Amino acid sequence: MNSSAIWIVVAAAAVLLILVALVAVGSMRRRRRQRQAEQIREQAKVAQAQVERREALAQETAAKARAAQAEAEVKAAEAARLQERAAQHQGEVAASREQLQEQFKRADELHPEAAAKPAGEHDDPNAVPSPELHEPTTEAVRHETYRG
Repeated sequence: MNSSAIWIVVAAAAVLLILVALVAVGSMRRRRRQRQAEQIREQAKVAQAQVERREALAQETAAKARAAQAEAEVKAAEAARLQERAAQHQGEVAASREQLQEQFKRADELHPEAAAKPAGEHDDPNAVPSPELHEPTTEAVRHETYRG
């Protein structure tokens, strides 16, 4: 073998070694990138699970807020209804008081003697009359008790 053939074989072996080294480096680079991509995907899956939990919590909180709002609206409607009812009752009471005053006035016109009673003996227009005062049996019992 002559020296040029040896140099050709050495050069071919060197080129072959360089090619093998380049292929190995490329392969290692691909595997490293693949591992990196897998790690990134795993981290993204973990982050995605956290985001989904936060989203579920946000939806749950929004649902609770809507329920609380609806309950507050129901309570406000009930309060408004009760206020309206109270105002109606107060109006009825005022009308009843006016009627009572008119009745007392008419009674005083019909029998002025009762109007001359001292204060305290007059019936209170705001008081509810007792049915006992006008029952004949109650009057008889009262008279018998005071006879002594």
